[in-house]
Amino acid sequence: MALTDITSRHFLPGTASAGRPWRVGLALTALLVAAPFVANAQPAAAARAASAPTAAAAVTLPQIEGKTIEGTAFKLASLRGKVVLVMFWSTGCAVCRDKMPELRTNYEGWKGKPFELVAINTDARVQDFLDYERIISATVPLKQRFVQLWTGETGYRDNIGKAAQLPAAYLVDKNGKVVERYVGRIPAEAWDRIADLL
Repeated sequence: MALTDITSRHFLPGTASAGRPWRVGLALTALLVAAPFVANAQPAAAARAASAPTAAAAVTLPQIEGKTIEGTAFKLASLRGKVVLVMFWSTGCAVCRDKMPELRTNYEGWKGKPFELVAINTDARVQDFLDYERIISATVPLKQRFVQLWTGETGYRDNIGKAAQLPAAYLVDKNGKVVERYVGRIPAEAWDRIADLL
């Protein structure tokens, strides 16, 4: 990608980069400085976590299935042909909760595009998840709601394994392959990467 392509990028309203050209400049500077040290566009924390056995980073084609919070059967494989951001999170994780408004805004902004967001809750007690969702259903419009699963549901299965740190996110391309991993706060640049994959 040419330098002019990065600096002239248009951001979705309400995203982390919208209306903040100085952040684009900082991000560009960081990318140029870090480029020689980054092998596959993973943040350093993600690369460290990816080497941990509990992160199951070797998974290239993730398989996730279960029931959504509404009780609908779900298989990640059914989303082939779409770019998917899969995020593991917990209601007890402050960073996870803080990230949700940004996720909802971007999700709404890409309605009608081949993009899906799948949030997988890892709470030990389903009641904690349900209590959180009750608040969300009263305050968040339907157009900003995405697929939600709970790892404790009896039919839930995945080949990713338990994340060493939350939030943990996997960016899956249209062929169902993991192209990037993020551990901790999802960087603003991830939305650029999603836009490139669309």
